[in-house]
Amino acid sequence: MSDEWSSEEPENLLSQTDVVIEGIKDMIISGELGPGDRLPIEKDLAAAFGVSRGPLREGVRALVLLGVLGTRRGSGTYVTSLDAARLLSPVGFLVDLYQPSSSAHLSAVRRVLEVEAVGHAATAVGQAELDILTAILEDIDRDLAHDPDGPVLQAVIDADSRFHATIARAGGNPVLAALVESLVSRTFRSRLWRAIHERGANRQTQAEHRAILEALRRGDADAARIQMAAHLLAVEQSVEHQENALPDQTEPEG
Repeated sequence: MSDEWSSEEPENLLSQTDVVIEGIKDMIISGELGPGDRLPIEKDLAAAFGVSRGPLREGVRALVLLGVLGTRRGSGTYVTSLDAARLLSPVGFLVDLYQPSSSAHLSAVRRVLEVEAVGHAATAVGQAELDILTAILEDIDRDLAHDPDGPVLQAVIDADSRFHATIARAGGNPVLAALVESLVSRTFRSRLWRAIHERGANRQTQAEHRAILEALRRGDADAARIQMAAHLLAVEQSVEHQENALPDQTEPEG
C-alpha cells in the first residue's frame, strides 16, 4: 500500500489535497466537527474522502498552518477554537510579504478599518479600557520625556501598537479587531519613519492619540472617527512621502 501512496502524481496529489481541505471544512460547517473535537483516525478519514495517506496528511498540515486544526503530541489532531485571531493570522503573513512600495496601500486599508473600529469602540468602551489607554499614553510620555523630538524607541512603537489594538478590541468585534491588529503590528515602520523625518512628529502623534482618547471618553463616535482618520491619514501621507523620496530603497529597519 505504501507503493501506491508514493506513486501519486503531483497533479493528482494536489487535487486530492484539495478534497481533504474541502472535506474537513464541510465537516466543520455542517457541525459534524466542532471546536475542540478530535479528527477521526487517519484510516477512516482517508476512506471517507477517498484519498490516500499522503494527500490526507498534506491537507491536514495545510489546515494546521491556517489555524483551523491543531495537533497534540500523542493525542491526535483537533479542531482549534476557531477564534478570529487564530483564523486571521495568515493575514499577517500576507502583510509581511508586501514590498515597501505597497506600504501606502496597507496604510490606507488600516485607516479604513480603524476608523470603523474606533466608531464601534466609542459606544462600547468601558472604564477599564479607558484606563488602559490612558496608562499607555502616559508610558509613551515618560519614554519621550528626555528627548521628545529624538529617535523613537522600540518601547514607544510597542505602546503605540497596544493603543490601537486596545481600541479595536474595545469595539467588541473580534474579526475587525484581529484584522486591525494584523496591520498595526506590521506597519510600525511607517510610524518610525514619521518620527525620524518629521520634526515634532512624536509630540504631534501623542496629541492625536489624546484627541482620540477624549472622543472615546465622551462616547462621541463621530468625533472618534474623525480624529482617528486624521491621525492615520497623517501617517499614510508620511508613507507616500517616503516612497517618493526613497524610490529605490527599502523601509528603514526598526
